[in-house]
Amino acid sequence: MKTKITYKDVVSFGPCYMPEEIGITDKNAAMPIPEFIKTFRYKVDDKEDIIWVVCRKEYMSDRDMRLFAVWCAREALKLVEPDPRSVTACDVAERFANGEATTEELAAAWNASSAAWNAAWCAAGCARDAAGYAAGCARDAAGYAAEYTFRDAQIDQLLTYFK
Repeated sequence: MKTKITYKDVVSFGPCYMPEEIGITDKNAAMPIPEFIKTFRYKVDDKEDIIWVVCRKEYMSDRDMRLFAVWCAREALKLVEPDPRSVTACDVAERFANGEATTEELAAAWNASSAAWNAAWCAAGCARDAAGYAAGCARDAAGYAAEYTFRDAQIDQLLTYFK
């Protein structure tokens, strides 16, 4: 597993902008992953780009990527009244990442949580349509700030996998 990110690595992933646009000008540069994250997290247009670069098999184990995904899901569930099937899915996914659940258990939890997600998505879509599409899609300053803060929290969590 790689411990450094290079200019060539970033370009090979096919980003929507060239590395020079965020300040990676040395085409021979190789930067340790934590340093890359800390250096560029405030230089990208969208902090999700840092997550997009780093959450790859080249840099993270399957276990760490699964645990990060579970962490993100649990953080999102804190924002709503979670369906118990979603909580169970997180529990099973974490156990699976740690070698304590089977693929069959994971698939069953996925199927159950997918049903919960689909129901919630349909309900949210109906509510959004009732309020009006434009109003439902508009981002207010508070919503943007919350998303920005969440991305920072995700990046802080990512850093824990590279110590």
